[in-house]
Amino acid sequence: MTKTITGAPESRYAQAGGFKLHYHEGGSGHPLLMLHGAGPGANGWGNYNRNFGAFAANYRTIVPDHPGFGQSDSVVITDEPRDVVHARAFKDMLDALDIERTHIVAHSMGGGVALRFAIEYPERVDRLVLICPSGGGRSIMQPMPLEGGKSLVPVLRDPTVDTLRRFVHFLVYDPTTVPEELIERRYKAMMERPEHLENFLKSMSAPVPVASDLSSRLQEVQAPTLLLWGRDDRFAPLDHGLKFIWGIPDARLHIFSKSGHWPQYEHTLAFNQLVLNFLAG
Repeated sequence: MTKTITGAPESRYAQAGGFKLHYHEGGSGHPLLMLHGAGPGANGWGNYNRNFGAFAANYRTIVPDHPGFGQSDSVVITDEPRDVVHARAFKDMLDALDIERTHIVAHSMGGGVALRFAIEYPERVDRLVLICPSGGGRSIMQPMPLEGGKSLVPVLRDPTVDTLRRFVHFLVYDPTTVPEELIERRYKAMMERPEHLENFLKSMSAPVPVASDLSSRLQEVQAPTLLLWGRDDRFAPLDHGLKFIWGIPDARLHIFSKSGHWPQYEHTLAFNQLVLNFLAG
C-alpha cells in the first residue's frame, strides 16, 4: 500500500529568469517536478493537492505555479508560444534550485510544457508522465476545440461562479463528484489575481499559438514516457494519446474509463500507484 505524508507543504519562491515563481515543496530524495494545467484559478496545489502526499513520501516533490498562474508573476505572452516561455522558465527554476535532472509529472497545458521541455532539454529529464497533455495539434476524430475548451473563454470574459462552475464540470466525467467548496476555493483563487485572467485573454489574441503542435518532434523525446488519459476527456482528444505513443520512442498509454480531463482527481489512488510504479522503474 502506498505510504503518504500529511500536512501543508512548504510554500516558497524562486527567481526563474525574468519570473518570480511560487511553488510548494515537500519530501526528499530524487527530484519530481509536477506541472499543472491551465484555466481560470488554476495553480499547482489546486491541481495536485490530492496526490502530493503520496509523491512527497517518495521524492523531493516540487509543485510550482506557472508564470501567469497562482502566486507566480503575471505575464502577457505575444512573441513565442506559451510552452516555449514556460519550459525555459522551469529550466531556469531548476538551475536556481541546483537540480540537474528530475522526473516530471505534468497535466494538460503543463503536459505540453513538459513535452517541450523534454525536447529542448533532454539531459534534464529522467522519466516523464504526461496527463492528457496539450501539444498534439489537430485531432483526426473530433473537431477542435472540444466542448471543454470552448467553456474557457466565457470564464475569462465573465469571471463568475456560474461560468467557472460550468468550466470545472467539463473537467470531470461526473460533475456530482465536484463539491461546491472546490468551486468556491477556485473562484477565490481566480479573483485574487484578476490580472492573470486579463493577461491570459490578451495572450490568446497574440499571433503565436498558446500551445504548439509538437507532433513532428515527438521522436526527439528521450525520456521513458507514461501517458495517462481519461476516456471521456472533453479537452484533449483521446486520439492524441495514440499519436504520442506512436511518435515517442519509449512510451506507454493508460486510459481511465469514467474519467474526464482530471484523472489525478477522479481516480486518485489508482493514479498515484500507477505513476509511482512507473517512476520507480
